[in-house]
Amino acid sequence: MTTLLVASAGGHLAQLHALAKRMDGLDADRLWVCLDTPQARTLLADERKVLLPPVMERDVAGVLRAFGYARRIIRGKERIRSVISTGSAIALAFLPYAVLWGIETHYIESAARVSRPSLTGRILQRVPGIRLYRQYPHVATGRWRFGGSVFDGFRGIETEPRPVRRVVVTVGVGRPFRRLLEAAARVIPPNVEVLWQTGDTPIDGLAIEARPFVPGAELEQAVREADAVVAHAGCGSALMALSAGKHPVLIPRDPDHGEVIDRHQIEIAEWLAKRGLATRCDPETLRFDDIARAAGFAVESLSEVPRFDLARRR
Repeated sequence: MTTLLVASAGGHLAQLHALAKRMDGLDADRLWVCLDTPQARTLLADERKVLLPPVMERDVAGVLRAFGYARRIIRGKERIRSVISTGSAIALAFLPYAVLWGIETHYIESAARVSRPSLTGRILQRVPGIRLYRQYPHVATGRWRFGGSVFDGFRGIETEPRPVRRVVVTVGVGRPFRRLLEAAARVIPPNVEVLWQTGDTPIDGLAIEARPFVPGAELEQAVREADAVVAHAGCGSALMALSAGKHPVLIPRDPDHGEVIDRHQIEIAEWLAKRGLATRCDPETLRFDDIARAAGFAVESLSEVPRFDLARRR
């Protein structure tokens, strides 16, 4: 039997990849279904996978295209026992169809959603038979249950202050985030070595050596070797920094500037900051002192992390 693991790009895929390692009872034979991105090709290099064309935010046509893949995979040669997804829109194509065929289905809301569920989550909670999970106990109400969180395994610790000679600045993928790049370019001294991962953000007029995409393994290595990390407040970027032992400076995208649909990046940055796992800043107020202060903290990965509790069929 096969477990189907379904996720879109960025933080959704990073979270499912991390959480799957903590799940009991997954079939040894598993198949990943995700969007065709450099991240997916790198992260899942040794896994069986089906790579789909892009499905954007609130992309009805993209969901309908993905539904064709869902039908072929679920009703194909694979004997699918269960489907697990962290979203986003791709989950709308796979989970309801799997339920229709009596397959065990699980939807895990992104850790970026500290308060209200995403649009995908709000739609799927109306579909009977889908098991629903939140990554924060305080919002696990109604049909939603708490299974665990990708951030369970980290603890912030204070270390000796050290000079900042090497910084990674990353905006992930997706919508442009020019304000972050402008702020970082303004405050980071010219004698500091910087890896600029800029995604789709235009860099005209900025005196930086940009790389739109940096392969996952290379970016992770750069983060491990950096003295400080400045990143947008996406779950994937935050998780990468924490896994490398870094206390990142998180600058959330703001819906008032058209950089994201809602306030979820603001909420996750504030949540991590309150727990000593990150420093939250805005582009307008960022100072190099914030980056230097963050370099004086580290993040420890705990040796024992709770299993992610799936409500499996008996």
